[in-house]
Amino acid sequence: MTQYGFFFDQSRCTGCHTCTVACKSYHQLSSGPIKYLRVYQYEKGSFPNVGIHVQWIPCYHCDVPECVEICPTGAMRKEQKYGAVVVDHDKCDGCRLCYEACPYGAPVFGNDETGDEAQKCDMCIGRLERKEMPVCVLACPLRALDFGPMDQLIEIYGDRRDLEDLPGSEITRPSVLFKPRKEKRNLVPYDSNKALELLMRRDPLPPVFTSPSDVIQVDENMVGRNRLVIKHDSVEDLMACTRNDEG
Repeated sequence: MTQYGFFFDQSRCTGCHTCTVACKSYHQLSSGPIKYLRVYQYEKGSFPNVGIHVQWIPCYHCDVPECVEICPTGAMRKEQKYGAVVVDHDKCDGCRLCYEACPYGAPVFGNDETGDEAQKCDMCIGRLERKEMPVCVLACPLRALDFGPMDQLIEIYGDRRDLEDLPGSEITRPSVLFKPRKEKRNLVPYDSNKALELLMRRDPLPPVFTSPSDVIQVDENMVGRNRLVIKHDSVEDLMACTRNDEG
């Protein structure tokens, strides 16, 4: 079996959601929690080191897929031509063990009720049979995505399979390679402490804050999306974390 997989360049991705919209359109999925592909945006840090992070998560079609191992009915399987992890809907009983086992939360469901069949990214296997790229890769306007046999992708991009805030690759050996975002740097050097002092004074206006620590030490409850959450307790939570692609 030749294992196919993805490459994601986090330094190029702007979180535009073209890939998620293209995925839903191609697979004729209505608005709602059935998302074969999710793009998460979250904020980390505080002034002057605030960073907006973007993470692209389809199914990574792992070498050792936990979902396949745990599925009691054999509905989850790894097909042999491309190495895609696919769902046999005639066998799936909606037990959700696959979702619990998958570190990336790739299987998705239409509601919170046990018995609803699992759905997921299938590598656009029908397109692969026609010698076409997965639709998310084709749609990306920033060329942040690539796809192909893993050995060829490794030759081009290296073999980095771990990315900040994601589960470790040693768990399932995902079929994905990453290029991390670039470290933030000040294009115009400035004294951040002096900037805070000027903002704090605002003469002759009243001060917005009384101490630099009020800005630097941010309570985590003040930021709605302050970390990457890819496993969800409910459909409502999933929709809240991925609402940007529901335009």
